[in-house]
Amino acid sequence: MMKNSAQNTGRPDAASRTFGDRIRSRRERLGHTLEQFSRLSGVSRAMLSKVERGEKSPTIGIAKRIAHSLDTPLSVLMADEGKRQTFAVVARNQRQTFRDPETGFERHLLSPIMAGLAAEVVLHRLPPRASTGRLPYPPGTAKHVLAARGSVVVGFDDTEVTLEEGDSLYFEASHDHWFENRTEQQSEYYLVISRAAS
Repeated sequence: MMKNSAQNTGRPDAASRTFGDRIRSRRERLGHTLEQFSRLSGVSRAMLSKVERGEKSPTIGIAKRIAHSLDTPLSVLMADEGKRQTFAVVARNQRQTFRDPETGFERHLLSPIMAGLAAEVVLHRLPPRASTGRLPYPPGTAKHVLAARGSVVVGFDDTEVTLEEGDSLYFEASHDHWFENRTEQQSEYYLVISRAAS
C-alpha cells in the first residue's frame, strides 16, 4: 500500500501505523473482537493483527475486504484528516497512492479526500501479467472504467470484458470483480467510483 520500511526493519513506519490505528479504532467502535473481525472480513486474525500494528502492508484485495467489513471507503482509512472544503487541488506529487507489495499494482486517488463525497476518481496502474485480485464493494456502488493505456480485462464470476485504449465500461460493483493485465505492457485505466446516497 505504501513503501513499507516496517517490512525491512521490523518497525512500523508512520503511514502503516496510522493506517493500522484507524482500522483498530473503527473495529473497536463497532464492538468487534479480532476474531469477529476476521470472520466478517475473511482475513486471518494473524494478518489483521499485523496490519493493525503497522507491521504488514496488505494487498489491495485484503485492504478492500478490511474496508468493506468496516463499512468504510479505503481512501478514508488512508486519508489525512481535514475539514470539508468547497474546492481542492490535488497536486500530482501529493496523491494518495496504494502500492500492492505483491504485484506492484498502483492505485492513485485523484479526488480530494473530503467527507461526504459521493464519488471518487482513481487511476490504476497494473503491471504486465498482474491482477488486482477480487475487489469487494458494498451495495449501491457503481464503477465507470476508461482504459487509457494498453488493455485491461474486467472479470466477474460469470463473464469478463476486455477494454482496449479508449474503451469504457459501466457496471454495478456490489458483486466481486477484478482487473487483470494479460499483456507484456503496463495497463493504465481511470475509474469513477460512485456510491448511492445514504
